[in-house]
Amino acid sequence: MTTFAENLAQLESIDAFSKLELFDAAGNMVARIENQPGSQGSLKVYRHLAEKWGAINPAAAEEGLRLYAEHSGDARRNPGKHPNIDRLFEIIHSGTTYAAHLTPAAPV
Repeated sequence: MTTFAENLAQLESIDAFSKLELFDAAGNMVARIENQPGSQGSLKVYRHLAEKWGAINPAAAEEGLRLYAEHSGDARRNPGKHPNIDRLFEIIHSGTTYAAHLTPAAPV
């Protein structure tokens, strides 16, 4: 089994993006993942899932849990410790689909 770090190394760069936002069916923003230390790994995972699946749906969430690797087990044992992983469990359990919007980073 690969580790989270190994999985991240295989994903696309997030350098061109400042954030990813998730929206429910009514258009309400339900989450934001910023391109900043502590959330860059999640931004890489969610960007990959959104681009591959077209949204964050149960199938995307299943893949996301595999990408988070060892952190998925930790999240299962410690609810609330990894909110971006907890959200994937919730999506699988509820069958919810969230639209994802990536915001480009400001030019430097």
